[in-house]
Amino acid sequence: MYQSKLNRKRRGFSLLELLAVVVILGIIAAIVVPRVSTSSALAKQRVNEHNIATLNAAVERYYVNEGSWPSALTDLGTDYLPDGVPAVPTDNSLTYTLDGTTHRVSAL
Repeated sequence: MYQSKLNRKRRGFSLLELLAVVVILGIIAAIVVPRVSTSSALAKQRVNEHNIATLNAAVERYYVNEGSWPSALTDLGTDYLPDGVPAVPTDNSLTYTLDGTTHRVSAL
């Protein structure tokens, strides 16, 4: 009879156990969330740098093949940019543009 009362009494978690789990999860979240947001921003910046380098290389290939500089990135077409001009990952309101004097690509 004493054994059955003990088994019945110990069915759930105590408030202290639940509080300990919540505190541990809060500490883990406080450590992980800032790192993930920083990693995301750094990844977008690196993709932006890669896109600019790829576009500049395409502009230079165009010049070597055609003998003149393109007037806009749309002049490159699918021969030089098979997937088209990529979107700027750091800011959706910006687009990549070609400077007519330096013939370099930047995000404006």
